[in-house]
Amino acid sequence: MTTQIFVNLPVKNLPQSVAFFTALGFSFNPQFTDDTATCMVVSDSIFVMLLTHEKFKGFTPKPIADATQSTEVLVCLSAENREQVDDTVRKAVAAGGSTYNAPQDHGFMYAHGFQDLDGHIWEFAYMDLSAFPAG
Repeated sequence: MTTQIFVNLPVKNLPQSVAFFTALGFSFNPQFTDDTATCMVVSDSIFVMLLTHEKFKGFTPKPIADATQSTEVLVCLSAENREQVDDTVRKAVAAGGSTYNAPQDHGFMYAHGFQDLDGHIWEFAYMDLSAFPAG
């Protein structure tokens, strides 16, 4: 059996978050979607559960971090090429997100990211292993 990952993120406005990520090309599994949560499909084995604050609080006794003020997680997804990295960030900004850093070009790796509507940081990275420095 393939191990799956379910990243759980609190969101302030679920419909707005769904619209934001839909604009980036993500789809949602209606089987795991209601007024308090939705399951965003990243791949066959990666999913992001967007949960209202009330729903999220049911899973942890700790306070919810304000991602606009501090970083609780960096979500990084691979990209097919540099153009996909830039295109995804462009779509995120057009949908209401914001950038938090300039693109990072390390030769073998190119990355750029955005903050979603709740301040969660999403990075997209393209890695060209043929350009990886010999070590």
